[in-house]
Parts: sequence; C-alpha cells; structure tokens
Amino acid sequence: MNKLRQIALHTFIWAIILFLFMYMGTNGKIVYRTIVVFVYFGLINIVLFYINYLLILPAFLDKKKYLWCATAMLILVIISAFIKCGLAYYFYDIVIRREGGKHIMDFWDYCFSAAFVSCFFIFLSTALKFMQDWFNNEKIKSQLENEKLIAELAFLKSQINPHFLFNSLNNIYSLAYQKAEKTPEAILKLSEIMRYMLYESNVDKVPLSDEIRYLENYIELQKLRFKDKPCVKFEINGDPEGQKVTPLVLISFVENAFKHGLATDTDNPITIILNITSDKLFFQVVNKKSNLNKDDTGGIGLKNVQRRLDLIYKNHYRLNIDDTNDIYNCELYLNL
Repeated sequence: MNKLRQIALHTFIWAIILFLFMYMGTNGKIVYRTIVVFVYFGLINIVLFYINYLLILPAFLDKKKYLWCATAMLILVIISAFIKCGLAYYFYDIVIRREGGKHIMDFWDYCFSAAFVSCFFIFLSTALKFMQDWFNNEKIKSQLENEKLIAELAFLKSQINPHFLFNSLNNIYSLAYQKAEKTPEAILKLSEIMRYMLYESNVDKVPLSDEIRYLENYIELQKLRFKDKPCVKFEINGDPEGQKVTPLVLISFVENAFKHGLATDTDNPITIILNITSDKLFFQVVNKKSNLNKDDTGGIGLKNVQRRLDLIYKNHYRLNIDDTNDIYNCELYLNL
C-alpha cells in the first residue's frame, strides 16, 4: 500500500509540474508545440530522474562505487542529450526553429542545452536520494537508540526484583530464625508485593494509587522486622486518582531508608511524605542513619533509580539528596 501511495504521489507531483510549465510557457494557451516540448521532452527528463534514482544510485552509490556511479551518470547524460537532439530534429519546426523562422539553433548549442537540463534532473534525483537516505538513517538511528534505552530500562528493572527480594528474604529469615509469630504475615506481604512487581508493573505507567498501595505493603512488611513498634511516618497529601507514574520508581528511596536508617528513634522517625498537586508529585524520604546498617558493597538501588529517572523523565524531574553524618534526606520532584 505504501508503494502504491508513493507512485500515486510522484505521478501527481510530476503532472502538476508539467501542467504548470506548459501553462506558464504559453500564457495559458496550450497548443501542439507546447505538448511536444513539455510532454515529450518532460517525459524524457522524468525517465532520466528515475533511471538515476532507482537504478544507478542503488547499484553504485549505495555500494560506494563512486567512480562507476559518476561514469554511469555521464553516460546517461550523453545518451539523453542525443535522444533529445534526435527528437528535436524530428520536430524541427516546433523545437529548433524559433518563432517566425528567423533563427535556427545550432546543433551543438542544443546538445549542450539538453545535456544541462539532463544534468539538472540527475542532480534532483541524487539530492532526493541523499535526503531520503539521511532521513532513513536518522530513523534507524532513532530506533536503535530507543531499542537501546528499552533494553537498558528492562535491565535496570530486572535488577529491582532480585535486589528487593534479596533484602526481603534476609528480613524474613531473621524473623524465622527468631521464631517470630510475624513470619507467616511477612511471607504473605512479600507474596502480595512480588505479585505486583511481576504482573502489574510490566507497563510503562501504572496508576499512582497502585504504586502507593505497593509502598504501604512494603512499609508494613518492614515493620514486621521489629519487636517494638517502629517509628515510621507515612504521610500522603493530595488525590492520586487519575495520576500515573513509572512503576517501581519510588521504592528504592523507601528501601534505602529502612536498610540504612534507624527506625527505633522516636525523636527521628523514618519520614515518608508524598504530596500530589495537579500533575506534579513531591516525594520525600528522611531517615536518621544507623551505625549498625553499613553496606560495604554500596548497593545498586539508588543508582538504578537515578538512571531510570534520567531515561524516562529526562528534564521533567529533580532529585535532591542531602547526605550528612546523621541524616539522609531524599527529595524527588516529578512531573507526572
């Protein structure tokens, strides 16, 4: 279908061009001489255009045989010039002889003029070929970049599940080791969380309300680790309904707070604030650092989420991280 559209478009454009030249060349009076000059000779130039565009350029230019390409073009110009001259002398009185028969164009002058016009149409087809190749290359380049970004995002997202699962299983192992009654509840929470991560988050955007529910489940799972009631403050301001967000983009900040923060200090609770206004989101996680939860490996969570934000939101987000000796504060401003 695309080929037929392209042929129809080219035919329409050439028909318009020929008609305009015929009309302007005769001041609106289309006569037999006009038809001969602009149709017969116009058709020759159009044929030249497509011989170069469809045969010579793909055969030589695309294969970087530049000398052969230039030679083939030169031969095509010479042949077309002689064909035009032959037709011109066939229609001698119409083409060669000027109006009133007072001047006869020299044969070589006409050959030079015909060759020049042929060169012009070959130049047009070559320019079109270069433009089309440039646009195709840009399209391919864009597709490759998109495929690379998609592959990188898939890789980054694939790291989230094992990273989260590894930490959660460690927590559940601690509960099981202590023979805590909370162990079955922790396993159930983990099951709900993993269901969301594996089945519901495999899209570009998810409802913000689903992502909030996922955070709530994660926080509840983390609370089960502690014998005493942990000091966690989760505050939501605004209406999340109708808003969408990239899945699993907020969890790393919360996970980092529980992993490296102190959740037993009543004066400095882990604070998670989510403000939703119109199409903007403000997400803040503040935690007091714990000297007991050091991670020598450095972790991949925050680096992962920062890279995902760069790829997905680009200039539509701002991340501020204030890392002091005692307090870790993350602030994320996001255009939904």
